[in-house]
Amino acid sequence: MVHRGDQVSKRGTTDLTDLTKGCLGAFVRSGTLDLSLDQLASDVGISKRMLVHYFGGREAIEEQAMTLLENRLRAQFAPENFPSGVGVQTVINALWDRTTNPDSKGVLLLVMDLSRRAWNGSPRATSFYQEQQRLWVELLLRYVPDKNTVEDVLQSFQGAVLAYLITGNPEPGRRMLNRLCTRFETRWKSRK
Repeated sequence: MVHRGDQVSKRGTTDLTDLTKGCLGAFVRSGTLDLSLDQLASDVGISKRMLVHYFGGREAIEEQAMTLLENRLRAQFAPENFPSGVGVQTVINALWDRTTNPDSKGVLLLVMDLSRRAWNGSPRATSFYQEQQRLWVELLLRYVPDKNTVEDVLQSFQGAVLAYLITGNPEPGRRMLNRLCTRFETRWKSRK
């Protein structure tokens, strides 16, 4: 059987895309890529042997799952999904609400796991992290007048996310981000 992402046979037809979605779902539910193949196969509802057969190995499973996660995040945080003509505070609050939604916790933990892997030298995880940074910068530049301020907002946002993951309380992060945005907006208005 050729496994090029189209369809493979298992009691009828099993779509590799569906298996990738199932694997990503398992990784998100656990908040890590560090599931054993046995755990992953059980969660997806397929044998470990068939999982390896379809993907060709663990690295390919992780690669496909990361690519799918990148595509989903790119679609969710695309600049065109946010209104034009609003202030940065409105956008930051919308981003914060999406990020701290209880349904997003597994994705946040998985992204943190990928960040840990990037820290440990994984080229693929580093690429994932850099692409996410680029997308956020692209989005924020539509609402913030300069790249240095965008970097400040992004670093502050990431710190607030880490505190949220530790405490489970999104409100301190929201308050800090709102104060930061108010300061920036006041500074921009005074320059005009």
